Amino acid sequence: MNPLAVVLMVAFYVLFPVLVIYACQKSPLVDKLGAVIICYIVGIVIGNIGVLPEGSFGVLDLMTTITVPLALPLLLFSINFVRWFRLAGKTALSLLFIIIAIIIASFVGFMIFKDVIPESWKVAGLMMGVYTGGTPNLAAIKVALDVDPTTYLTVHTADVFISAIHLLFCITIAQRLLHTFLPRFKSVAAVEEEVDGMSSEDISNYSGMFKKGVFLPLVGAFFLSAVIFAAGGALTLVAPENAGAAVAILAITTLSIGASFITKIRNIEKTFQLGMYIILIFCLVVGSMANIKQLITTAPAIIGYLFICIFGSMLIHVVLSSIFRIDADTVIVTSVSAICSPPFVGVVAGALKNKEIIVSGLATGLIGYAIGNYLGIFMAYAFHALFP
Repeated sequence: MNPLAVVLMVAFYVLFPVLVIYACQKSPLVDKLGAVIICYIVGIVIGNIGVLPEGSFGVLDLMTTITVPLALPLLLFSINFVRWFRLAGKTALSLLFIIIAIIIASFVGFMIFKDVIPESWKVAGLMMGVYTGGTPNLAAIKVALDVDPTTYLTVHTADVFISAIHLLFCITIAQRLLHTFLPRFKSVAAVEEEVDGMSSEDISNYSGMFKKGVFLPLVGAFFLSAVIFAAGGALTLVAPENAGAAVAILAITTLSIGASFITKIRNIEKTFQLGMYIILIFCLVVGSMANIKQLITTAPAIIGYLFICIFGSMLIHVVLSSIFRIDADTVIVTSVSAICSPPFVGVVAGALKNKEIIVSGLATGLIGYAIGNYLGIFMAYAFHALFP
């Protein structure tokens, strides 16, 4: 492949997400569609209309291999685990129940579709990762398990639509319905404190990254992320060949969580946003690698699997919560935080007219980012071992 073509192609994939972020910041309509979805759509179009030069797949594959491990540490640096280990009992219990519910629902779906979906054990890992964490976990597990780009994109595309139905249910009739089975939320005190100063709106706020006092520490965080990436990558030299990527992703996750306990690293501003920008590059690239005909063919079975995961896990979550008398608002916000990711917590809090659940929702969602990789990779290999 022509070196100039490689440079131009890489430059496009690196710079286009900047334009998308800018458009999202300026237009509420574009922001509602979402930067991740825009990058996927543009990537699919580029990859299926024949504009990419011959031999580009190798370059794109290398970019997917680099972007996710580089983004992971940046996404995890800002998490304050010490504070969140002190979560109120019922919030932590609700988080535990949603994790149990997702494992059970994913297993049920796996048993139904394991002979229909190619490499269904990998799909199970993707679902458990994304429904405890979010897109970063989905991307990380894709790399760790070497998931086919089309299968990965089918999962994420179907997830967008079914998660939207789940979110609509949660902000409309869920509260009234769940009050039949669950107690009402009891206010303890007005919650003014945000989680480490990060509100749900801040998660997607990229402004101020180039300000004096923010940019240089952020560059330092980027280089630290590269060092952690290199350390995790070095382990692939001693790991079994078929598990090298998984070992690397889990090592990078562990080292990044360890770094988050260092206050100076945890307090660096905008690390999460920088990590998400790199994830957007990944989304654009992986979209370009997908075969749209294969995507349409595999979609029905994967949609059925996702439907079981999302609404099956919510049903199990409600049953477990009713036994331990966890209130409806906490159940709803932890379900949305897990299934749809932390940025939607503010939307749910507003719909339920309950500001006090914001901290719980953000905390459980961001903890999900940390544990999603472990859960998704471990359970995928467990399913593969038990049902080869």
